[in-house]
Amino acid sequence: MMSDDAGQMLMVYDDPSDQRSLSLDDTSSTEESPDETRLSLESTNDVVPYIGQRFPTHDAAYEYYSEFAKSCGFSIRRHRTEGKDGVGKGLTRRYFVCHRAGNTPIKASNENKPQRNRKSSRCGCQAYMRISKVTELGAPEWRVTGFANNHNHELLEPNQVRFLPAYRTISETDKSRILMFAKTGISVQQMMRLMELEKCVEPGYLPFTEKDVRNLLQSIRKLDPEDESVDLLRMCRNIKEKDPNFRYEYTLDSNNRLENIAWSYASSIQAYEIFGDAVVFDTTHRLTALDMPLGIWVGVNNYGVPCFFGCTLLREENLRSFSWALKLVFIIFAVRMGSLNGHGAFDSYNCNCTQMYMHRHARAFLAFMDGKAPQTILTDQNMCLKEAIAMEMPVTKHALCIWMIVVKFPSWFNAVLGERYNEWKAEFYRLYNLESIEDFEMGWRDMVNSFGLHTNRHIANLFALRMQWALPYLRSNFFAGMTTTGHSKAINAFIQRFLGAQTRLAHFVEQVAVAVDFKDQAAEQQTMQQNLQNICLKTGAPMESHAASVLTPFAFSKLQEQLVLAAHYASFPFEDGFLVRHHTKLEGGRKVYWAPQEGIISCSCHQFEFSGILCRHTLRVLSTGNCFQIPERYLPLRWRKISTHSVKLLQSSPSDHAERIQFLQSMVSSLIAESVKSKERLDLATEQVSYLLSRIRQQPVSTQGLRDISPLHRNL
Repeated sequence: MMSDDAGQMLMVYDDPSDQRSLSLDDTSSTEESPDETRLSLESTNDVVPYIGQRFPTHDAAYEYYSEFAKSCGFSIRRHRTEGKDGVGKGLTRRYFVCHRAGNTPIKASNENKPQRNRKSSRCGCQAYMRISKVTELGAPEWRVTGFANNHNHELLEPNQVRFLPAYRTISETDKSRILMFAKTGISVQQMMRLMELEKCVEPGYLPFTEKDVRNLLQSIRKLDPEDESVDLLRMCRNIKEKDPNFRYEYTLDSNNRLENIAWSYASSIQAYEIFGDAVVFDTTHRLTALDMPLGIWVGVNNYGVPCFFGCTLLREENLRSFSWALKLVFIIFAVRMGSLNGHGAFDSYNCNCTQMYMHRHARAFLAFMDGKAPQTILTDQNMCLKEAIAMEMPVTKHALCIWMIVVKFPSWFNAVLGERYNEWKAEFYRLYNLESIEDFEMGWRDMVNSFGLHTNRHIANLFALRMQWALPYLRSNFFAGMTTTGHSKAINAFIQRFLGAQTRLAHFVEQVAVAVDFKDQAAEQQTMQQNLQNICLKTGAPMESHAASVLTPFAFSKLQEQLVLAAHYASFPFEDGFLVRHHTKLEGGRKVYWAPQEGIISCSCHQFEFSGILCRHTLRVLSTGNCFQIPERYLPLRWRKISTHSVKLLQSSPSDHAERIQFLQSMVSSLIAESVKSKERLDLATEQVSYLLSRIRQQPVSTQGLRDISPLHRNL
């Protein structure tokens, strides 16, 4: 007979939050006779659990139901147990439920303990299996006495269900490999790629995720967060004493514990002043030493080389933390300009109250908003970060980094598309690089139909966010070329260098400094190699030689591509401008508007707004209009052959007039020294200086300039 026929039952919930969230009463139970039951192990054809199914142990029943759940697209957990009240009476009934059963209770807030901003997956699903203990002829067994498989949520596809926590495991062998990799200092992403190669599995097909690896590393590291924070602040102060131009800031919580910290180096601050018009804020990584989100600011210099702007460590990925980090970029860079007080001094560690700190920062941010916010910012998809950018940078264009999207494609689409994955990926890149919004949306519909992705949620999400990542929607904004595949890979590799420095938190700031110095030296070598290369003129047009003398080799190569293409286009007067199209086409084209007197030209393709490089359409119109030099305003300062120091002088105030004159004299001396090294150099210098001198003589003379020049001549 059934062991729970009589006596008072004692109920124990594996999760107390389930106590009132499920309606699993006894009305759904069914009593069976032994003749109507079969032991599940004897019948491998019966996949679906059924009333009366028998198991030797409750663990065997759990494993069976778990395998069934996995095949259906969900996972299970133990809900509650029941037994006779009294010592030694034992269990008589168990409930297993869908992982989305129950509802998460509202937790009492604790000001001293940070709350995790995590949405619960529970939705009150009523799917379950109940088993009861039966003793017959002295041999106990467990029978299914209740079963329901009706879910109030979507079930996952086979390629998605494996990511549920219940089915993710790290074997002891894999744990040993992960610990070995961690000692070498490589990032978690690199660990995952190596193990995928070792196991010969497709990206995203390991039985665990990056989050699981981070959790494992965090559980093994026996670090005291408070000691680590104290060491980190001490390290920052030591660096500050050695280098006064090193900047750092931090916040403390109500218990005087480190909450957030950010820092930047002298060369990084100087680089931001010039190349901070388009930035990437990468927050997709974590510092494994304390499992803290790590934010890295990077950009691209005038030679197309990634440059580092700053780092930030945040305790939580919430609106308040991201808002602080965004404000801090301006605070740190404002210090460089002396915006906080008369002499630019900044006491970083006398603040013991977060509220006072934030109030002080808000004033500095408002004082420095004029001209220092980037034109564009690229980030990963994060709702809190999106809200923070809209709040702190209202005039900045926010877009999503394409490589942060593409890196997820293997886990999203590899199993879904199978052999057609590479074909689909090529089509995606084609659509991504289109110029026309109409062509993109039409092509996207065709792609969805061709690959049968109508119900794929990732495709639906990508299309919903298209205005934040697809180039046809972004071409009116300046991105310094950071949306191209080549630049994306270079910037991502640049960021990976810092992630290799994940040892003790206190050493991380120094190790990042070493990585930045190494990258600065590599960038200087790359710059020298570009400058030493002989520029090959391909069109013979005066505009080409003019651009070659002004732009860096990197920027000139981009403009030269457009100049070569311009020869294949025809221009026709159209309304108040020109219509430019390829010579083989009879319809379509781009509209170009040109005002020669004002020196203004624009094109409907928005190439210049997007990259800072004139397009083939505008170059064709300029050439047809007998324009032999590119207007000055279309040779942006950020793409010119000019050093960081010289750009700073050009951007300085009139009070620095004498310093600029001294710098000009230094440039003239360098010009002579470089020109005399060959006849070709001397001829080029003579030609360009003669033209420059004639233009300078056309400019008006100010009395201020004469007063500044006189004392300089007396010192010569």
